Amino acid sequence: MDHFINLTLNGLASGATYAALALSLVIIYQATRLVNFAQPALALIAVYTAYTVTQLTGSYWIGFAAALTAGLVSGALVERFIIRPIARTSQLNAIIVTLGLLLVVQGLVGVVWGNEQHGFGYAFSYVGRFSPANVFALGSVGVVALLLFALYRFTPLGLRMRAAAFHPESARLSGVKVGLMLTAGWAIASFIGALAGMLAGPPFISPNVFDVVFVYGITAAVIGGLDNPFGAVLGGLFIGLGMSYVSGYAGPELATLAALAIVVVVLSVRPDGILSRPTARKV
Repeated sequence: MDHFINLTLNGLASGATYAALALSLVIIYQATRLVNFAQPALALIAVYTAYTVTQLTGSYWIGFAAALTAGLVSGALVERFIIRPIARTSQLNAIIVTLGLLLVVQGLVGVVWGNEQHGFGYAFSYVGRFSPANVFALGSVGVVALLLFALYRFTPLGLRMRAAAFHPESARLSGVKVGLMLTAGWAIASFIGALAGMLAGPPFISPNVFDVVFVYGITAAVIGGLDNPFGAVLGGLFIGLGMSYVSGYAGPELATLAALAIVVVVLSVRPDGILSRPTARKV
């Protein structure tokens, strides 16, 4: 029983990281119908910013704040100056550009900081059944999800962002600055992606540190439903728990296969994701 409890707690903690990354993907997909393959690149910029600031100041929390700020700013800049001009011509081109941006950023990070691994510690101790680091991971993602819900549900900014995402033409006629709302969406998504990077990066960071995490993050987004933020959180926790149980009882080499099996099973039953509402198609 103790083994099962340990696996559950560890699965929730790792699932929180996947949930944060999935959440950042869903926010952008809701606004633009674009799967942002550059999200690991933005998280990489944030984490290496935190690493540099921490080295200079000796304070993890100053580095943490710098990472979130870097995520916010880089997301806004990428949307405004790279994605928006290309997305006007072709959505497929925009997706290809996000893939290219990921490779470019990974290369630049390797040039500036080197391709070797750098030690980067956790915010809290990682020792114990449900360590302070695990509590921080699960708690921070939970707080972000609630704040995002409050933003969309109860604030004028959230209302404008939803209008810009779902009915852009009507929103423009109502005086909503759709372009500004899209930039805000990318900034918020990259802020959350930076948080995911700070949770997933330690204890070692390298230019390719988020490749596997991104695969699990996009898997979580697909399972939960690409148009539902809370589905992304649920999907992330589902993936984390499933992989933890399989790793604990059958062996860690089967964990990735377990993630694939979860995707196949869930999408066989719910093709649009767990919390997505199927869209009626006109014949």
